[in-house]
Amino acid sequence: MWYETALTKTLNIKLPIIQAPMAGGATTPELVGSVSNCGGLGSLGAGYMDAEAMRNSIHKIRELTNNPFAVNLFIPEPVDIQERKVRTMTETLQSFYDELGIEQPPLPDVYGPQFEQQMEVIIEEKIPVFSFTFGTLENKWIDRLKANRTKMIGTATTVKEAKQLEGLNVDAIVAQGSEAGGHRGAFAGSAEDSMIGTMALVPQIVDTVQIPVIAAGGIMEGRGLLASLSLGAGAVQMGTAFLPTIESGAHPLYKSALIEATEEDTIITTMFSGKAARGLKNEFIGRLKSVAVDEVPDYPVQNALTQPLRKEAAKQGRAEWMSMWAGQGLRLTEVVGAKQVMDRIMDEANSALRRLQN
Repeated sequence: MWYETALTKTLNIKLPIIQAPMAGGATTPELVGSVSNCGGLGSLGAGYMDAEAMRNSIHKIRELTNNPFAVNLFIPEPVDIQERKVRTMTETLQSFYDELGIEQPPLPDVYGPQFEQQMEVIIEEKIPVFSFTFGTLENKWIDRLKANRTKMIGTATTVKEAKQLEGLNVDAIVAQGSEAGGHRGAFAGSAEDSMIGTMALVPQIVDTVQIPVIAAGGIMEGRGLLASLSLGAGAVQMGTAFLPTIESGAHPLYKSALIEATEEDTIITTMFSGKAARGLKNEFIGRLKSVAVDEVPDYPVQNALTQPLRKEAAKQGRAEWMSMWAGQGLRLTEVVGAKQVMDRIMDEANSALRRLQN
């Protein structure tokens, strides 16, 4: 069949569709299992999970599917606590905390889960596919993953990054175009310099590396899948298309906002986490417009400063202060089951192919 590629064979999946590993609770075991059961590759976004939560989710996924699935982690970055920036941002955010009626907590001693412990779970559970973003993986992990026969997928936003990942002997590379929702995966240059569109990025990476490439960014339906394969990609990775699904763990207000939004409603911002990310415009971003980008504490410090605020805003039903990551293909979102999304994508791709053949 036209949709069988070298990558689908490598990953042992039937369809060249990867559900993006969105961290923060959206990628529930139910969503991952449903996509994998349809023949795609479901992905658990485990970047913010501790080792125990990861293991529990992995066990649940295995109860729901016998097919391959992926687990994704963030490559840790150096923590730079810039006291002046932190003090200024703390003062700026105080009004939000006051309106929510909660105290602004101090900075944590440890930022996020321990990567070494997370990786031990990946190794011990013999995960079929491991994907990562924000950087490159140390050789010690690569060797252990290879020994487990775990397939590895890195994320690149430029050709330069793709070449670095290929040098690590990974099995595939996600080419993350500027249209993609969520955090930018740039690691070999600035986020500003890596804002290359999917249609421009994919063929350039395909022509440079000798391993399969996965197209990501703004792809929502079958025409995007077919176009990506024609550019040389071996599969597509789609996140926003699955966010409003029934199985998704995204907040109901988040899902509603996605359905109502258009391609004009997203923006690249560092205000929520300190790292460039594409999400829906809202009041939080608007109120922080006066803060210069270079005055925002770096990730993960800014993420820690705003995380309690965002969590409480979700509890109180205040979407205007939540981080709602989204790509640019928003007019094509719908609240249905993940299987319906998968079926629709393939039906659209087959229809588009027939039109081309005629």
